[in-house]
Amino acid sequence: MVTVKKFSAVWCGPCRMLAPVMNEIKSKYPNVKFEEYDVDNEVDEVMKYGVTSVPTVIIEKNGQLHERFTGLQSKMAYQNSINEAIG
Repeated sequence: MVTVKKFSAVWCGPCRMLAPVMNEIKSKYPNVKFEEYDVDNEVDEVMKYGVTSVPTVIIEKNGQLHERFTGLQSKMAYQNSINEAIG
């Protein structure tokens, strides 16, 4: 099982730019689980994953870290990582 965890905040400009990109990616991967966390409201998850800046995207395969992105990346970077995890 591949899971994509997106950590963001409403006040974060790059996070707002990431939202439509993630929505598009989500529509292309129906077998991938997507989770979203607001860093201001989901403090336990933020602490658990050691998130210190937003946006942060964590891709896990079977509960293990596959890749971690900090800051806004290209759509292709996220898709390539998801494809590798599905692999």
